[in-house]
Amino acid sequence: MNNENKTNINWYPGHMAKTKRQIKEKIDLIDIIYEVVDSRIPISSKIKDIDDLVKNKPRILIMTKSDLCDLNKTNKHIKYYESLGYKVVLVDLISNKNVDKIKSATDEVLKELNEKREAKGLKKRNYRALIIGIPNVGKSTLINRLAGKKVVGVGNKPGVTKQLSWIRISKDVDLMDSPGILWPKIDDEKVGLNLACFSAIKEEILPIDEVACYILKYMFINYKENLKERYGLENIDFEDFTDAYEVIGRKRGCILRGNEVDYDKVSALIVRDLNEGHLGKVTFDE
Repeated sequence: MNNENKTNINWYPGHMAKTKRQIKEKIDLIDIIYEVVDSRIPISSKIKDIDDLVKNKPRILIMTKSDLCDLNKTNKHIKYYESLGYKVVLVDLISNKNVDKIKSATDEVLKELNEKREAKGLKKRNYRALIIGIPNVGKSTLINRLAGKKVVGVGNKPGVTKQLSWIRISKDVDLMDSPGILWPKIDDEKVGLNLACFSAIKEEILPIDEVACYILKYMFINYKENLKERYGLENIDFEDFTDAYEVIGRKRGCILRGNEVDYDKVSALIVRDLNEGHLGKVTFDE
């Protein structure tokens, strides 16, 4: 099984362009931006042209899925973003850890806005926040956690949220939910593969075997022991992944009739194991 990386992604559904137009039309209504990224790919999952959308609005960078990331690596990215002036909150949406810090960060970031309104004799009103991020980064789950109940649907594939909508998530905050959006052309091969690894783009956009082989290569270089523990994998030939697939397939029971390994099933298993945390806590951005 040879693997040649020729990644060039032009997947940009019409609803993403529509969402961007609508955000630009409504941005003046917004007080603060909740920009959501995946803590496992905190660079790759950041919308590349977001500044054109949100102008100079106050912003909180929310990193989700902290329970699945390599904290040592992700913390370096947090420090980097903080050095650029971002207010960063790292959250675990399973245990709800640090979700309450978003509210306190919002109060802190919007303190100046409140003071200006008070100086003008204006009554205090609800904050109006826009939540924005790439597909499948955890926006819907985050909204439900902030609201303390299920107010939006969630799913493990991109495209659950279909349109802009206002949601009252607390007595102080009205939130505009938005569908996951990308940028028109993903021409950075590593970014494209990282997005595919963590299900930010639909499975059919990139061959799943290419994505799976990329995962194995990255894991072998950076988290070799994790592969050994999960699959009993000691070595990988980066020019031909056949032997690695054979080991994984027989270890995890991906077998066809005639005792042959089901390579398609192995590829799907590798991607699923990564996303579900069975390959350990990882961060794929350097």
